[in-house]
Amino acid sequence: MAKAIEYTPHPPTPAEKLGAATAQAEPALAEALELLTELHQRGGLDLALKLLRGSEGLTAAALDKVTGETGTNVIRNVVELGKLAGSLDPAELQVLLGALSGGVREAARSVEAGERVTPAGALRQLADPDVQLALGAVFGLLRGMGAGLRQRGEQGH
Repeated sequence: MAKAIEYTPHPPTPAEKLGAATAQAEPALAEALELLTELHQRGGLDLALKLLRGSEGLTAAALDKVTGETGTNVIRNVVELGKLAGSLDPAELQVLLGALSGGVREAARSVEAGERVTPAGALRQLADPDVQLALGAVFGLLRGMGAGLRQRGEQGH
């Protein structure tokens, strides 16, 4: 009688494991390489390496990024946003952001339901007290913006 042959496959080599993992992760690797290329082209990798290593030139590299035209614009915009945030009444902002959140939920529900509005339907919506209140808020916002723009124009800016 014949004896059964025992076969034990060899364990995959590290190179085979790497090849299989690379093939499986190809889409993610392609995106990661694209990100690395962008970071390299914009100097972000150099800055990140200096940050991780704590090496000399870190402050200079960071200042170089910040003092460039884009960095200066970012700093100016952050300062202006800080001024705006400081001038807003937190209670008023809370009311408006809560209303905006409700509006976004209602808009998402309308889109999900595939609701369409005809011109006649839009006119009927104007009778809705919630729509009237929201329109009043929008017109108040427009009045305030217009007053601010007019004042700025009168100041010669």
